[in-house]
Amino acid sequence: MTPLRKATLAVAGLRIAYGAALALAPARTTRAWLGTGGAVPGGQVAVRALGAREVVLHGGAVAAALGDAPVAPWLIGSMAGDVCDIAATFAAGDGLPDGAPVKTLAVAGASAALTAAVLAVLDD
Repeated sequence: MTPLRKATLAVAGLRIAYGAALALAPARTTRAWLGTGGAVPGGQVAVRALGAREVVLHGGAVAAALGDAPVAPWLIGSMAGDVCDIAATFAAGDGLPDGAPVKTLAVAGASAALTAAVLAVLDD
């Protein structure tokens, strides 16, 4: 396995852990991002669905990397999810905790940038 596929496994593994945390502890995991939104039933539905997206999408990346299949589509999907998270957070505006949009831009933007860096040099 190439070092870049190992990097893909590391990035995807972290994202799977994050997705699991979203699904299992939505209120705690999203407090700084959504305030109390992750603690109410409707918010928990959305956060758990987001967690499932993370687990499934990045589980696909892991399976592709281990099976020597193309991982680029999975990484592109990951970056698209990050961009959507940023856009949705900025669209919520004042309904979120102070600084949530900028923090989301920093975290999800860094995640997308890391994924893009792996994608840019991937040997698919």
